[in-house]
Amino acid sequence: MKEIEKSKIHILIEIIEYVPNSVVSKTIIRKTTGNISVVAIDTGEALAEKISPFDTFIQIIEGTAEVVIDDQPNILHVGQGIIIPAHSSNTVRANGRFKMISTVIKSGYEGTTF
Repeated sequence: MKEIEKSKIHILIEIIEYVPNSVVSKTIIRKTTGNISVVAIDTGEALAEKISPFDTFIQIIEGTAEVVIDDQPNILHVGQGIIIPAHSSNTVRANGRFKMISTVIKSGYEGTTF
């Protein structure tokens, strides 16, 4: 996957478009320590339920999403975000189409100060 151009301003809701009956993802940056993607999910679609070994931060940039973590539903609106803890069962559903930023942190260093 190709990352978006560095040192250039991007309007994130415009770099990805909805595709009917689909989930579309575009990588912003991918590193060994994690990655950031923009995702557009059409109405009625969902990301498959999964359990990740890493924390994932989801932030809604357009529309409204349902994020289910360990069978606990959470409704997120534009500007809201949630951390999906590592090793938690989770799925992301579109009751209406929406766009989000997904940030996966693969680093295991807890409590380190910089």
